[in-house]
Amino acid sequence: MQPVPSEIKAPVITNSYAIQKERYGEILKIYIEANDSEGDMLRIATVVEQTGYGRYPVDWVYLKPEHGQHFLGYLQWNTVSSKTAKIREWTQVTLKVSVFDRAENESNVVVFPLEFVSEMVHHPPLPFPFNQGDIARLGHVNVDLFETWQDGP
Repeated sequence: MQPVPSEIKAPVITNSYAIQKERYGEILKIYIEANDSEGDMLRIATVVEQTGYGRYPVDWVYLKPEHGQHFLGYLQWNTVSSKTAKIREWTQVTLKVSVFDRAENESNVVVFPLEFVSEMVHHPPLPFPFNQGDIARLGHVNVDLFETWQDGP
């Protein structure tokens, strides 16, 4: 009789939200809620892909120990970049967010499309559960965008 392999218990992102249009230079908040039955969530991975440029290196946010089993909060991305003064109208990026535990098990990946526009953006009310009181900032996304029509990095 062969031993039954134990089921891998990866974290699960249960809720997520971010607006899909924003002005370049504004602060973008990426809301996520995640659970881990084993209580050992360690870090959040954010991958940014920019149309016309490609994929940026993974950005990591390490979680506080009290967020090991459950968290509800947001990642803050200050979209202004030290690499460029402006981004072309309608530049599109995609953010992919997942959570890793201490054993490097990865959660489901949530995908957030984002388009940079010049007009003022209306921010609708946050959906449940992110509209329930104070939401903690989990950390900052540290990705500096490039403008593709300028010289490369």
